[in-house]
Amino acid sequence: MSNMKSLSLIVAPTSSNLNPKLRRRQNLIERLEEQQQLAKDPNFTITVRRWIKDAEGIKQPIEIKKRIKPWWRKDAAGSLYMVLRTGLKRLVLDKGMTAIAVGTPDKLESVISTLIAAAKAGELDGVLEKSISAGK
Repeated sequence: MSNMKSLSLIVAPTSSNLNPKLRRRQNLIERLEEQQQLAKDPNFTITVRRWIKDAEGIKQPIEIKKRIKPWWRKDAAGSLYMVLRTGLKRLVLDKGMTAIAVGTPDKLESVISTLIAAAKAGELDGVLEKSISAGK
């Protein structure tokens, strides 16, 4: 027991993974960072691990390159706009407003950086909460 007395014991802190608001915020930040990488490099992909059964029926992990789809598009005038997504849904940023006007492609990275900063500050939590409650 003298070995145990040499250790300092504490109560384990609660995991932030249990808080759905923080989990949604972190997921949006990760997706925005992927979009930022895609804006820098159009050939950007991520590697995901999947379990696939081989010929003998044994599951084996393999790594697959997953293509990231851009969240920005060109409108009829030729300027860019960006739509934020959670899952397959578009986020409604304001009453009926689902897109952000970017303008030219050179402004895209700064807009994404601003969105990442807003998400980290918790400014998009209300938008995320409304999108979840609208789906129920």
